[in-house]
Amino acid sequence: MKIDAIDQSILNCIQADGSLSQREVAERVGLSQNACWRRMQRLTQAGIIRGATARLDARALGLDLTVMVFVKTRNHSPDWSARFRAKVESIPEIASFHRIGGEWDYFLKVVTTSMAGYDTVYQQLITVGDLETVTGHFSMETIFDGRPLRVRVIG
Repeated sequence: MKIDAIDQSILNCIQADGSLSQREVAERVGLSQNACWRRMQRLTQAGIIRGATARLDARALGLDLTVMVFVKTRNHSPDWSARFRAKVESIPEIASFHRIGGEWDYFLKVVTTSMAGYDTVYQQLITVGDLETVTGHFSMETIFDGRPLRVRVIG
């Protein structure tokens, strides 16, 4: 899909503040409401806009521990992978989940209340079996998180 400078402006605008109304977005990018709505619909139908969410402050919610978890497995079969994915998806403290290349097979970002909270996640995770290594790296400070994507004109 082609992304022009106006689409780029719309995407940057809604990434900066997802609470803006469609009218406010239109005003900020210099379009009529209808033209802006049509562009946003096209971007949504193309799968570029995937919804709107609110960013929450983890510490304000008592979620004081962030753990980057790296997993290495002995089993790479489709059946095992499906079971592992289902298990990970069932654990709400896992905020991000990636299959990665290199020394490790998976990366998970766990956001929880405490070391005991992380241990609960860990105990649930290892029930899948066939995990060779699970290692956690604990965040001392979040420098930034959820940075907006850099949108470029395509086409």
